[in-house]
Amino acid sequence: MNDHDRTLADVGRRWAGDTGEADADVRTALAGVRDADSYLRAVAALCGARLLLPILASGDDQASGPDPDRHAEMAAVSLRGVDGRTALLAFTGLDAARAWNPAARPVPGTLDEVAATVAEAGSDVLLVDVAGPAPLEIGPDLLEHLAAGERLVEVSRGDFGWLSVPR
Repeated sequence: MNDHDRTLADVGRRWAGDTGEADADVRTALAGVRDADSYLRAVAALCGARLLLPILASGDDQASGPDPDRHAEMAAVSLRGVDGRTALLAFTGLDAARAWNPAARPVPGTLDEVAATVAEAGSDVLLVDVAGPAPLEIGPDLLEHLAAGERLVEVSRGDFGWLSVPR
């Protein structure tokens, strides 16, 4: 099965039993970002984690309720910064996603899958946990490797490299 043959049922099976709780080690790594090494350590921690990509129905009108004659388009969420760049959003846990927007529908995925979605969505960066507890921006230099299925690993203290993972 290639990536284009995946269905929502496949996603559900792959993440069966996932309660949406954030990985405590990932949250600790994100909260500990102080310099280049701790930033790369946080990205490396995300490489092994499940992320939640928020999906919103465009044109959803919460006040009027569902309209059976209307067809809503589902879309990943991006934000435009004051610098003009767009950021695709992802969250480490359901709590962070709901703090940002309780109406968002979380779709689980790995960092490489989410990174590939950044380019597909026409965004420039990936913004993890925009509403906290510890936001992290991943730029194009790293996203290119991540979208190709590579994982950032700390080979020795402060020495990082890319690990190619077979798909």
